[in-house]
Amino acid sequence: MDSLMTLLCSLLIGVVASNAALLPAQVYWNSVLPNTRMPNAISDLLSSDTVLDTKTGTTVKVGKGGVYVNAHPGKPGATTVGVGKGGVHVVAGQGTPGGTTVGVGKGGVHVVAGKGTPGSTTVGVGKGGVNVGAGNGKPGSTTVHVGPGGVTVNVKPKYGKPPSRVTVGPFSYNYAATEDQLHNNRQINFFFLEHDLHPGSKITMQFEKINTDAKFLLRSEAETIPFSSKKLPEIISRFSVQPGSDEEEAMKETLKECEDPVLDGEKKMCATSLESMVDFTVASLGTKNVKAVSTTVYSKYETPRQEYTIVSSGVKNLSGDELVACHQQTYTYAVFYCHMAKSTKGYTVKMTGKDGTVVDAAAVCHTDTSAWNPKHVAFQVLNVKPGTVPVCHFLPQDHVVFSRNK
Repeated sequence: MDSLMTLLCSLLIGVVASNAALLPAQVYWNSVLPNTRMPNAISDLLSSDTVLDTKTGTTVKVGKGGVYVNAHPGKPGATTVGVGKGGVHVVAGQGTPGGTTVGVGKGGVHVVAGKGTPGSTTVGVGKGGVNVGAGNGKPGSTTVHVGPGGVTVNVKPKYGKPPSRVTVGPFSYNYAATEDQLHNNRQINFFFLEHDLHPGSKITMQFEKINTDAKFLLRSEAETIPFSSKKLPEIISRFSVQPGSDEEEAMKETLKECEDPVLDGEKKMCATSLESMVDFTVASLGTKNVKAVSTTVYSKYETPRQEYTIVSSGVKNLSGDELVACHQQTYTYAVFYCHMAKSTKGYTVKMTGKDGTVVDAAAVCHTDTSAWNPKHVAFQVLNVKPGTVPVCHFLPQDHVVFSRNK
């Protein structure tokens, strides 16, 4: 056991001390987009409890339960070690079906039989009673605890509930707003005409604070999860989402928008991981030298709907007439609707609200709207017709736009 602890300590010290210790998604971003700053709309969605040492491939996960080290990730037979309040936890034969884990601590003995096989079972015996985990390793698995207080059953989804959010909706070219949506969708005020984009211009709107538990999955995990309308029953079962609930309806709408056909000259995809978003952006713009911007509101509190004024020298152009815009969707983990179309111009716009709030906003202007749905919300709000004038909109805080770097 002493040699095991020595190994764990040396691995942990080596990773934490290394300047190469980063979140896995950050490592991928930096390797593909080395000259691009990651905007808040993306960095806020990274899971911060896992660190990757880029030199050795070792991952260290630090959480409330203690420290978890994976010494040879991705290799059959790799060993993992966890140290926490409960004692020492060892996994022998990591990545090989049928491997066994043993945990020894103050709570007693914990055994996982059939590690790596679907539906494996865990049994824990300790002072607190008997714990059984059925369907171990699957989202929505069930745990049963028998102890002094009686019997407790817990069905726990792996991922958080979908956040309450308007999906890509108004920012999709096919979006036809109903009368109710015109009155109830606060994002319709994000639309404006290009000739209003100048210092001194006043625009009334609200930049809502985004609160979500949805985080990016690593691509290796996201690719194992179905993502299609045909698989919706399987998906909601996997995430323990109640059939007929608002959560299911939101996920259904997201899948539908992701599967809608594209317009001529448009490219689109729904990115289920940060890696796939980066790859789509690079492939669409044809370069790794890109700039990524999102809207930032400099306030710790929810800002009201109010009048904003564009400040002097507050409008700056993004390079080129082709942009990739990625809009976060309502889903149980982070999913972005990304699309690239020609005849677009991007801007960063600095504004000040009546209450003094400063906003650095990302904005996009579409110079050719002739192929858009004639009933699109922008045409109704701005009282213009398709293909007549450029239509512009600001981006909410959880959306991102990529352009070629100047």
